[in-house]
Amino acid sequence: MEFLACLLLLGLFVVGLKFYYVAWARPERIRRRLRLQGIDGPPPQFLHGNLKEAKRFVLEKKAMEGNEEEKVRHDYSSVIFPYFEKWRNIYGPIFLYTMGNVPMLHVSRPDLVREINTCKSLDLGKATYLRKTHEPLFGHGILKSNGEPWVYQRKIIAPEFFMDKVKGMVELMVDSAIPMLEKWERSVENGGGKAEINVDADLKSYSADVISRASFGSNYSKGKQIFMKLYELKNAVSKPNLFIEITGMRYIPTRANREVWRLNKEIRSLILQVVKEGVVADGGGRRCAAPENNLLRAILRSAGEAEGGTDAEDFVVDNCKTIYFAGHETTAVASTWCLLLLAIHPEWQRRAREEVVRLCGGRSPDAQTVFKMKTLTMVIQETLRLYPPGPVVSREALRDMKLGSILLPKGINIFIPVPTMHRDPNIWGSDAHKFNPERFVNGVTAACNLPQMYVPFGAGSRICLGQNFAMAEVKAVLASILQKFTFSLPSTYRHSPTLRLIVEPEFGLDLIMEKVQLHALESN
Repeated sequence: MEFLACLLLLGLFVVGLKFYYVAWARPERIRRRLRLQGIDGPPPQFLHGNLKEAKRFVLEKKAMEGNEEEKVRHDYSSVIFPYFEKWRNIYGPIFLYTMGNVPMLHVSRPDLVREINTCKSLDLGKATYLRKTHEPLFGHGILKSNGEPWVYQRKIIAPEFFMDKVKGMVELMVDSAIPMLEKWERSVENGGGKAEINVDADLKSYSADVISRASFGSNYSKGKQIFMKLYELKNAVSKPNLFIEITGMRYIPTRANREVWRLNKEIRSLILQVVKEGVVADGGGRRCAAPENNLLRAILRSAGEAEGGTDAEDFVVDNCKTIYFAGHETTAVASTWCLLLLAIHPEWQRRAREEVVRLCGGRSPDAQTVFKMKTLTMVIQETLRLYPPGPVVSREALRDMKLGSILLPKGINIFIPVPTMHRDPNIWGSDAHKFNPERFVNGVTAACNLPQMYVPFGAGSRICLGQNFAMAEVKAVLASILQKFTFSLPSTYRHSPTLRLIVEPEFGLDLIMEKVQLHALESN
C-alpha cells in the first residue's frame, strides 16, 4: 500500500514538474535570451502570461467605444488590439509579450517586417502551439504543416491555383451568384423598388457554394453537406487549454471530445465517399480519377503521381478541410467589406459599375472581362488594405536563427499586426487611414514605399496559394452585383469591426438595394 502511495506521489511530482516546465521554465528561457538582446515587454504572470492584462485593455476599450459617437472609422487597430497600442507606446515597435505559456515577439518595425516577409528559410514556419488543439480541423494539411511535408504539399496544390486554372473557374463563380441575385431581385420587387437586404449572410452562402462546386464538381451538393459538418466541427473544437494539452485530456472520451471525434469521422467518410465515386477503372483494370475537372480530384491525382511519404487519403481529407476554411469565410468577408466601402463612397461605386457595364456589354461577367476590370481591382486592393481578413502574419522560429540584428531562439512566435502595417503613414502617405483606391492605379509596388508591407494574403514563401482564386471570386461576385443593383447604407448601420478568427462586421451588413437603371448608364 505504501509502495502504491509512493508511486502515486512520484507520478504527481513528475506531472507537476512537467507542468512547471511547460507553463513557465521553457517560455522563460526563451524570454531571457531576447531580454539579453535589449528586447523588453510587459512582465508575464505564471500560467496567464499577459492574457489578463490584454483582456482588461479590450474591455476598457469596448466601454470607451460604447460612449463614443458612432461613425465609420477605418482605423480599428486600437479596438481589436488595444494592448498592442499600449505596449507599443511603452516598449517601441519590437517588444516581447506572452499569451498563456507562449512567448510572442511583436514586430511592427518596417525593416524587420521586410526581413521576415522575404525570408524563405524553412526554419521560419507556422506556429506549432495550436497544432494539437486544431488537428481535428486541419489535420496535417498545408495550412499547419512545416518543413519538407509543407514543401511536398505546396508542390502538389500550388499548380491547381495557377492563373490558367483559376480562369477556368470564373464561370462557376458567376453561376453560383445567380440564386443570390435572383433572391435579391425578388426582395426589391416585393419592396416596391427598394429593399434592405442582409448581404453578409448571403455572401457566405454564395462563397460556400463556390468552394463546393470548385472542389466537388457535379457532386457539390454533397460538398455543401461536408462543409456544414466542418462548420459544426469548428464550433465543437475547444479553445487552447494548457492543462488539457499537458495532461492529455483531449484523448479522454469526454462529451466534447466524443462530439469532435464523431464529426471528424463523418467528415472523413463523406470526403472519401466523394473521392470513391469520382474514381473509375481504366481498360487495364487500374483505378484512376474520373475526367471531370475539380480541385478534389485534381489534387488526388497529383498526390497519387507524386513521390512522398504522405498517405493519399489523409492528404486529400486534410487539404479538403484546409481549402474550405482558407477560402470560404475569408472571401465572403472581403466581398462584404468591399460592398460597405462602395456604399459609403458612391462615386467609386459609380466608376466601378460603369467599368463593369462597359466591359460586359449586358452579358454576364466571364474570365476575359473579369481580369480586365482595373477599377474594380483597385477597389478590392484598397479594401484589403483597410480590412485584411487575416489581421496578423504569424511565424515561429523552428530552430535558432538570425533575422536582421535579432537572434531568434527556437520556439519564439513572431506576430506582425497587419492593420498597423497597412495604415502606417510613413509607408502609405498622409491619407493612410482613408479609402483611396487611386493609390493602386499603378499596382502594389507603386502604392507604397515598401511593397512588402502589403500582406492581405500573407507574405513570402507562405503566401496564400489561393490568392488568385480569391481575387477572381470577389471580382466575379462584385461585378455581378454592380450590374444589377445600386446600394447604400441604412441609417441603422453600426460600424464595429470585430475579430472572430478573421476581421468581420460584428453586427453584419445590411444594404438598401435598388435595381440599376441600365438605360441611364448607357446614356452616360
